Amino acid sequence: MPLGKKIAFLGSGNMAEALVKGLIAAGTAAADEIVCAEPRAERREELRQRHRVAVTASNVEAVRQAQIVVLSVKPQVMDALLDEIAAEVKQARPLVISIAAGVPISAIARRLGATARVVRTMPNTPALVGEGATALARGAHATDADLGQAVALFEAVGTSVVVDEHLLDAVTGLSGSGPAFVYIAIEALADGGVKMGLPRHVAMALAAQTVVGAGRLVLETGDHPGKLKDQVTSPGGTTIAGVHALETAGFRAALIAAVEAATKRSRELGELAAAK
Repeated sequence: MPLGKKIAFLGSGNMAEALVKGLIAAGTAAADEIVCAEPRAERREELRQRHRVAVTASNVEAVRQAQIVVLSVKPQVMDALLDEIAAEVKQARPLVISIAAGVPISAIARRLGATARVVRTMPNTPALVGEGATALARGAHATDADLGQAVALFEAVGTSVVVDEHLLDAVTGLSGSGPAFVYIAIEALADGGVKMGLPRHVAMALAAQTVVGAGRLVLETGDHPGKLKDQVTSPGGTTIAGVHALETAGFRAALIAAVEAATKRSRELGELAAAK
């Protein structure tokens, strides 16, 4: 469903471009409803040519045109950006959506005004191919309509869930960092195939598609992964031998520990941002 809102992206990296592409493809926003603020002239021209969106070198000018402002810069430059656009945001009061990892709503509101309408999000990189997983948390002054618009934006590039802000660190540890853990699993599965004699390109294609297919089966059937695992684990067969090897190596525990470690690090970075 079209949002019917002018959307400004402040920062035009890969995630911002994925959102622009997804919004246009899904019909959620038209190209002439999107403006991208980007300091590099060559990048502005690339975005204009590729997506037919408006571009500008001025963050303030982009905010001035928009009802929805997406903060899509790196966390380390967020403070400077917020200071730059604060006066315009306080006057126009657009919906502000942040995709900056580890920057709490309180840190954004401190610079944009206590009544700023803020939705903080944690997308992940599969949004680049329309298979993102995004969690959203709204600030105290964001309305139900604001949250609905933010959800629509991210569902153009995958699926979304709404959580309380204190859970976003766990989201970062799971779905934010999770693609890296899955890439390691794909690489390891492919290495196993190569060890057993498969050509590298065949092993990699099979490993990657196996992960895609298994994930899709979980989502589309709604069945517990343990049930689906049992369906391919015959008594005395090949799969149970492999499962036993995984359990012996501590595969489950390693993944749990990875999510826990990433969550703790996200929490630490958030505390540093909140203290500024």
